[in-house]
Amino acid sequence: METRILIADDEPLIRMNLRETLQEQGYLVIGEAGDGQSAVNITRQLRPDLVLLDVKMPHMDGLTAAKIIHDEALAPVLVLTAYSSRDLVDQARDAGVRGYLIKPVRDAELMPLIEVTLARWSEQTGRKRELIQLRDRLESRKLIERAKGHLMDSQGINEAQAFRRIQQLAMNNRKTMRDVAQAIMLAQQIAM
Repeated sequence: METRILIADDEPLIRMNLRETLQEQGYLVIGEAGDGQSAVNITRQLRPDLVLLDVKMPHMDGLTAAKIIHDEALAPVLVLTAYSSRDLVDQARDAGVRGYLIKPVRDAELMPLIEVTLARWSEQTGRKRELIQLRDRLESRKLIERAKGHLMDSQGINEAQAFRRIQQLAMNNRKTMRDVAQAIMLAQQIAM
């Protein structure tokens, strides 16, 4: 599957050159923008795999756009700029930018940076999904343990019997054990 890229630069000639370079390297340019606000809007709409932003653009600069795209976890961002001041590099880092290239961009630098950026982004998003799943499982276990404890106290049964009752209710009602445990705890609160 082709990597889908959005290009944002206020200079049409630079956008055209970048588009041609990217296409020659096998990337699919799915959109272009001439300002930062448009770049954010198009990114939200098209969900590219990567966004290339110029730093100096009208309406909203590239670093502000990069921060929004980063904060919303829409795509990794690489900035292209003619400026290399330490302050600008620090601002880019703080905005969540994944890579920084100085114009004019050499074709040989672009593909390796894109590929490494995409790999790191994929690793990071995978870890975030895994963390969310682990937290969800932990919360489910805690809830099921509380529901088991309530059943043990209220019905005078042992832990294995309480677990089996929750499991049986889940299967009979085509619900998850977490859903059943939530219902048990809700029923307990109503009964109070």
